Amino acid sequence: MLASASAPMVRTPASSRPNFILLYTDDHGYHDLGCQGAGELKTPNLDALAASGARFTDWYSCAPVCAPSRAALMTGRYPIRAGVPANGQALRPTERTIAALLKEQGYATAITGKWHLGSTSDTAPNAHGFDYFFGFHAGCIDFYSHRYYWGEPKTVNFHDLWRDRAEVFENGRYMTEMITEEAVRFIRANRARPFFLYCPFNAVHYPMHAPKKYVDRFPGLEPDRQMYAAMLAAADDGVGEIVATLEKLGLRQNTFIFFAGDNGATRELRAGLNQQPPRGGSNHPLRGFKFSLFDGGMREPAIMSWPARIPPRQVISEVGATMDVLPTFCAAAGIAAPSDRTIDGRNVLPMVSEKARSPHEIVFWDSGGQQAARRGNWKLVLNGMDADGSATSRERLKGEDSVFLSDLEADIGEKNNLRRRHPRIAEELTEAIQKWREEVSKA
Repeated sequence: MLASASAPMVRTPASSRPNFILLYTDDHGYHDLGCQGAGELKTPNLDALAASGARFTDWYSCAPVCAPSRAALMTGRYPIRAGVPANGQALRPTERTIAALLKEQGYATAITGKWHLGSTSDTAPNAHGFDYFFGFHAGCIDFYSHRYYWGEPKTVNFHDLWRDRAEVFENGRYMTEMITEEAVRFIRANRARPFFLYCPFNAVHYPMHAPKKYVDRFPGLEPDRQMYAAMLAAADDGVGEIVATLEKLGLRQNTFIFFAGDNGATRELRAGLNQQPPRGGSNHPLRGFKFSLFDGGMREPAIMSWPARIPPRQVISEVGATMDVLPTFCAAAGIAAPSDRTIDGRNVLPMVSEKARSPHEIVFWDSGGQQAARRGNWKLVLNGMDADGSATSRERLKGEDSVFLSDLEADIGEKNNLRRRHPRIAEELTEAIQKWREEVSKA
């Protein structure tokens, strides 16, 4: 099934419409929350958020890299269909974001943090439905100077911190803390009206920076893991401040919060020490890292919390994907998702409020010459790579393993290739990927 069926939509009085907060972390390993089993990390606020609602075990980003993941999140569409199949491309002015849809319904809208979907006058956040923007346009910045240093020799390094369309300078201030500060300020300023806040932290993406007060929380960890833990702790503190603000203002019950990472932990050398692949983030027990279409590249920790509608302490093993957020938020707000274009995501609110099954028969990915599909417990990866930091890790698999079929229920780590034991399933999924790829490229 290539396009989503129309999600049921219930008209909600404006006075009772929920607020929405979308929390996103960057290069966040699947294992790396306390509630996911990372006992050496300290994420009490995200763990509490999970306990207050639903934690997903089988939630996927729509891409194993930053910008395409965010394009799908904002538009409810596969990255290719949204025009952002890879990093380095802007979100088209004609795409309609969650912010634009909610703004039309009277919501105040803001983004505090990383955009990575364009920096021109018609692709920056204020052109895509956000009333307010504080953050940066690029894929990453130095956490203290707020400069982008990773483009040379093609691009000279540049300062990249903005309030709406005006460049601002906050030299020496830690970016994660400023993102939180701006998010809290926005909530307080809009307490009397419905609002949508998109808060994409740049933690735990390189450069690996954190103030000493966070690093000191993890004295027993080896350096890579210690810095990663410190950066995540700063973001977790920010989540705690945001939730505490909602509670203090009496807004928590009717605020729908969604949290996820944009893609898996990375093994890029620039995130490590001594020119070695980093060991900070963990995707355990999954195979692969950022850039890979094995699950380590894009299966993510994810949480939905809305006390007024979502029962607490749920662990959901049904499949969901970031493209589902737009139709789910639309359904929760009682508004229609766009009908003039294909919306690939589905409303997953019944999954977390009524214990419904996943609305997805099959989910697809395409990235860096790789393709993949998941149907039930079956996962097929074509021309996959592990991206594990080894000398050949960015080379696509060849020979027998160029078509890699896994049963994720029996083999969550995608270690055993079952293509010869289940040739019919491998053929069906290969054909489904080919048909999807042809269809989605026409949009």
